[in-house]
Amino acid sequence: MALRLDMTVSLDGFVAGPDDSPHDPLGVGGFRLFDWLDRRLDPGPAGEVYAEAMATRAVLSGRRTYEHAGRWGGDHHDGVPIVVLTHAVPDEPPPGSVVYATDVRDAAARARAAAGDGDVVVMGAGAGQALLAAGELDEIELHVVPVLLGQGRRLFGDLPGHVELELVRRLGSPPTEDLHRRATHLRYRVRTRPDPAVDSGAASATS
Repeated sequence: MALRLDMTVSLDGFVAGPDDSPHDPLGVGGFRLFDWLDRRLDPGPAGEVYAEAMATRAVLSGRRTYEHAGRWGGDHHDGVPIVVLTHAVPDEPPPGSVVYATDVRDAAARARAAAGDGDVVVMGAGAGQALLAAGELDEIELHVVPVLLGQGRRLFGDLPGHVELELVRRLGSPPTEDLHRRATHLRYRVRTRPDPAVDSGAASATS
């Protein structure tokens, strides 16, 4: 099983446009990043990677992503457990299968236990950075869209140190695909971790 960060990103490294909020979760121009999902139910690379994400047996999300997505109504897919990494646990009870965690290693352990021998999909730039810093992230799946947003929220903006990755798969849109629906799907294995002296036990980022 793997704890896998799954993110769509522009070629210049942004996962949302500027001024993202719960009312505009992908910010100015950010919805352009997800045109490739128009083909998510079709045969081909887009359908393959989407089906894999929907086959994961648990979700680990940052609080910002979770809130901006309307908390997924308490169900991201198929009722699988959802672990939300947050600085502070809300007073109201969580919806559906959601549980909160304020420690990144505890969040990872809960998600792994919930998934059993299945994979965990990680959602959110901040959650991905916190898991990388804690040495808890196994893989990174990037859906790279051939567009330059120029500004917005970066996927990797505050890592504590050097991380080596190994490319284990590359899938590309067929050459017949419409330009605005094209993406390159890259899966990396995390080979080295940041400096273990960096304390990442607490949730350092929750987006």
